Amino acid sequence: MRKIIFSLAVFAVSICSLAQQITIEGIYGGKYRENSLYGVNSLNDGENYTVLTRDGLVKRSYESTVKKNQAADNVLVAGTFEGYVFSGDERYVLLQTESNSIYRHSFTAKYEVYDTQTKSRTTLFDGKPIQEPLFSPDASKVAFAFENNLYIQDLKTNKITQVTKDGEKNKIINGINDWVYEEEFGFVRNFDWNADGTSLAFVRFDESKVKEINLPIYYHNLYPKELRYKYPKAGQDNSLVTLHVFDTKNNATTNVDLSSVQNYYIPKIKFSKKSNLLTVVTSNRHQNNVDVSFYDLSSKKVNKLFTETNKAWIETDALTLEFLPDNTFLWTSERDGNNHIYHYADNGKLINQVTKGDWEVTSYYGYNPENKTVYYQSNANNGKRISTERQIFGIHLDGKKNTMLTKNNGTNSAAFSKNYTYFINTFSSINTPRTTSLVNSKSGNDLGIIVENSQVKDKLTIDNVGTKELFVLKTAEGNELNAYVIKPKNFDPNKKYPVLMYQYSGPGSQTVSNSYFNSNDYWHLMLAQEGYLVFCVDGRGTGFKGEAFKKQTYLQLGKYEVEDQIAAAKELGKLPYVDSARIGIWGWSFGGFMASNVLFKGNDVFKTAIAVAPVTNWRYYDSVYTERFMRTPEENASGYDDNSPINYVDNLKGNFLLIHGSADDNVHPQNTFELSEALVQANKDFDMAIYTDKDHGIYGGKTRIQLYRKMTNYIKKNL
Repeated sequence: MRKIIFSLAVFAVSICSLAQQITIEGIYGGKYRENSLYGVNSLNDGENYTVLTRDGLVKRSYESTVKKNQAADNVLVAGTFEGYVFSGDERYVLLQTESNSIYRHSFTAKYEVYDTQTKSRTTLFDGKPIQEPLFSPDASKVAFAFENNLYIQDLKTNKITQVTKDGEKNKIINGINDWVYEEEFGFVRNFDWNADGTSLAFVRFDESKVKEINLPIYYHNLYPKELRYKYPKAGQDNSLVTLHVFDTKNNATTNVDLSSVQNYYIPKIKFSKKSNLLTVVTSNRHQNNVDVSFYDLSSKKVNKLFTETNKAWIETDALTLEFLPDNTFLWTSERDGNNHIYHYADNGKLINQVTKGDWEVTSYYGYNPENKTVYYQSNANNGKRISTERQIFGIHLDGKKNTMLTKNNGTNSAAFSKNYTYFINTFSSINTPRTTSLVNSKSGNDLGIIVENSQVKDKLTIDNVGTKELFVLKTAEGNELNAYVIKPKNFDPNKKYPVLMYQYSGPGSQTVSNSYFNSNDYWHLMLAQEGYLVFCVDGRGTGFKGEAFKKQTYLQLGKYEVEDQIAAAKELGKLPYVDSARIGIWGWSFGGFMASNVLFKGNDVFKTAIAVAPVTNWRYYDSVYTERFMRTPEENASGYDDNSPINYVDNLKGNFLLIHGSADDNVHPQNTFELSEALVQANKDFDMAIYTDKDHGIYGGKTRIQLYRKMTNYIKKNL
């Protein structure tokens, strides 16, 4: 009887042990989802902020939010909203509902304007789905886009004025970015009010000469429908962009002559503090020559303030231009080898460089005129670069009194109050889930926790996860690269483990950081439980180690990055606990491009690769991104061809899984189809999965669960 009881006990423990593991269903079913604040917005008084909750739009005071006996939320507007925006005086609130995604950032939605004084609501544009509504500074009007045209609705009379009338799908767009601007410059709205609300500036896109992409949409359609839109590929025609200003007093539009400055791209327009001065940031096609100019609405003249140049490229997708109360402005630049903040007079003369050092400004947060302090995020810590971390700083406008306001080593990000008395700090590290706390901006003292996620760590502990460890990997060529390794909980240094490498590797990107787990990390932790080691290495060309490290891949995307992944694998193969005969690699998008190339060019090192939604030839990718790093195919044919995996299919020896969504509007499935045909004609065996009507993210319903199960089974079978 004792033997039977013992056996049953062992059996029960075994079953329990098997149950307490990470599962794909748990990862993508939300088991480890972190709590957070949604829609944080500081109110003008600087002592209160608003967030979206299940109850609606609520108001909280900064101080009470961290007190144990905090008062109940003050519900400003009850209901379910997907977004909101206050007018400048905070009397009105735009309430967003029924959103429908278009591309990565763009969407249409229905909007109401809620009057906090009268408690009344006004429907915008009779409830039609519109884009990017924007209050005028005096809150008397709202400008918005509808079907490629701009409109203005007067909130007192509800009169609607149509600003443009030539908008037409796949031909003319007014005030809203075309696909490539949205994707690569990272924003949608390209119109702006002047300071007194009398003029509306906007950029017009003429897409007539841009070639179309046609993607079939299959599901539940007897005959497939088509997703048709304009997509300029490397070296092909882009939209012709022009700048215009609409005068609300006389309903007249002025065309701005930009012939005296660079005018191929217009990545930013922004009115200054003066109602007659519009700032225009323009660039050449190579994106290494950027002009910053003023357009005077009174004289109708363009005055170039200064030109920013670079031998490689300028971060046209991450330009910071911020006007101070005296109409001077802040500008960020990598001109000294690191991204730093510069202070300019309104005539374009440089006043001073605000931040200096062998580290980078990674985000600009704002300026407090009361104490003349600029707030920013950086990868500095006590004057030294720690590329895998982020801290919050305040510095005097003259470049003195640089103070680190956060204390914990890891990744910090801030949302400041309007008066800069407080900031809500979101912190995480490889050992600490995301924690949101309130910090005093002057002292840097932590005033208390608002949201914490210890329950996530508790669940992972119960699920017997292993560890994630940061280290620096040195290749045989002497390159020192940031890296991490994920090990199982029962890691045995005397055992030989197969290795899966993961990377993204795109220009200026970062995958190795001192921050908590993301969904891929959870999957990697699961693989570690299955007996794998997962390594990630950020090679040359990735970000936050200075301009020289990042831009050495210029004109040769995929050359040094691939060399570094192969070199890293060789170093890992020397470790006593790594089975060098079983090393694989995977990646998504740029990472899929890399995984393909690494397997083909490193066929003596890698046994298996999975490429998800990969670029397979940069000739197939969009103009803005590709030409920023490669110039055009006509100028740099070898740079394109020497690094295209399509040209190296003959080298395939190992196991290769190719995955794509059939409706990927970003990296078109053409990339995968072209590579698969090249592999077929090279008489190579490989595996392939196409996800019907899925875009670049490949998600929806059970898709992610099925996708990651497929990849898991492929790794277990072939590695």
